[in-house]
Amino acid sequence: RDFWFRQKNLSQRKRKNSIIMSDMDEDYGFEYSDEEQDEEQVDVENQYYNAKGLLENPEDFEKAIEAFTAVVTMEDESGQPGEWGFKAMKQVVKLRLKGCADASISTKEEEKKKKNVALAIESLGKLLTYVDSKAVTKNKSEKVLNSLLETMNQMEDRELLEQFYEKTLKTMTREANERLWFKIQLKLCKLWLKWQNFAAMGKTLKGLRKSCEDESGNYAASKGTQLLEVYAMEIQMYTEQKNTKKLKELYRESLAIKSAIPHPRILGIIRECGGKMHIAERNFGDAATDFFEAFKSYDEAGLPRRVVCLKYLVLANMLMQSDVDPFGSQEAKPFQSNEEVKAMTDLVQAYQANDITSFESLLEKHKKSISEDAFVAEHIQALLDNVRTQVLLKTVRPYSKVKLPHLSEELNIPEKELESLLVNLVLDDVLDAKINQVTGMLEINRESIADASEQEKEQQEEGKKLQKKRVESEYDALNKWSNEIKRTQGILFANLC
Repeated sequence: RDFWFRQKNLSQRKRKNSIIMSDMDEDYGFEYSDEEQDEEQVDVENQYYNAKGLLENPEDFEKAIEAFTAVVTMEDESGQPGEWGFKAMKQVVKLRLKGCADASISTKEEEKKKKNVALAIESLGKLLTYVDSKAVTKNKSEKVLNSLLETMNQMEDRELLEQFYEKTLKTMTREANERLWFKIQLKLCKLWLKWQNFAAMGKTLKGLRKSCEDESGNYAASKGTQLLEVYAMEIQMYTEQKNTKKLKELYRESLAIKSAIPHPRILGIIRECGGKMHIAERNFGDAATDFFEAFKSYDEAGLPRRVVCLKYLVLANMLMQSDVDPFGSQEAKPFQSNEEVKAMTDLVQAYQANDITSFESLLEKHKKSISEDAFVAEHIQALLDNVRTQVLLKTVRPYSKVKLPHLSEELNIPEKELESLLVNLVLDDVLDAKINQVTGMLEINRESIADASEQEKEQQEEGKKLQKKRVESEYDALNKWSNEIKRTQGILFANLC
């Protein structure tokens, strides 16, 4: 009997244990991590934030570098380099770069500067190992490297910059990460442009163009956006070199690309180039259109360059001798009171009123802000000649003969400059007249005055047509946008059904 009870209890215990074991073997979808591994991760994370706390005090930067380096060491010992080590190395590189910047400004010790540069490059090398080993995602590595390179481009230490880019490009090859390689090469081109090293810049841009080609040697339709970025960089290079022929080619090639969705900044650069090109060809109507498009693109991108292009738009309007208000559009109105634009708006009012005295006094008053912009300063004389021409034609309209001293007094210029202006007007067929040096008189053919009035009316009509065309293009763009929204809505509705 006792034996029977012992056997029964034993069988019950076995059955109970088998139920427990089967429950343990069943997978309920939970993931369990090793406690020791979790503790190591927590320690690494705590070490990172402790190191970051040291950044609040500039005197603790060296301690911060040691603390961030400890984060990397802890991850290396665990055999699992990851996000915290990558973040720590990013901070170390930033601190090393700050040390380089401070050394180049506050000390003359060349050896100390070289040491700081060497440490910065060494830290960068360690950071790049995380990217190369794919310990972090592509997006994260791109974001961090782009941020570091943007910071670097603000520095003046050319030796450090060249070493930094050389080290980065050795790791970030086109095969490893083509998108990041392309961005780094473009940033390097910005440096070449800044240093006026056009030979190196041209070589780099040639390689970037090559990367936009397909196997047949033609530009790939899928690389349209990248190609426009290359064109924009080339436009800036040839603008510095004043190579008008190349600028014309690039402008036409850029507008021919349809398979691209470029950043508004890129479109702004291309349109600004077109505006300057048209100004050089004295095609002021098309110049005004391109400058307005450039202004809108820069405005969309939120870039300060929009104000510069607005000034160029005002300049083109004045050179075109148009009565159209360049601030009539909804986009341009908020900038009318901008300090940088104020000088140009004041000029417009004096220009449209043909008030030569006010125009010259405004030029003198805003001489610094106007002359700082080489492009505007280059065309100021043309504006002065336009205003003087209008005042001159208005003055001589009732007469067949006018004394030169009287005209000189009206235009507020010496007789020698007056004679030069009159000669140009006669040669350009704006005025049919003769200068009688003996009597000091200007003898005018009355019919030419009537012709000049007709020409003035035609220019005003041209300006009005341009404004109308601009407004119509805005409505067309809105209409296309509205139709695209309706089309997208229809597709989404059809998919839901």
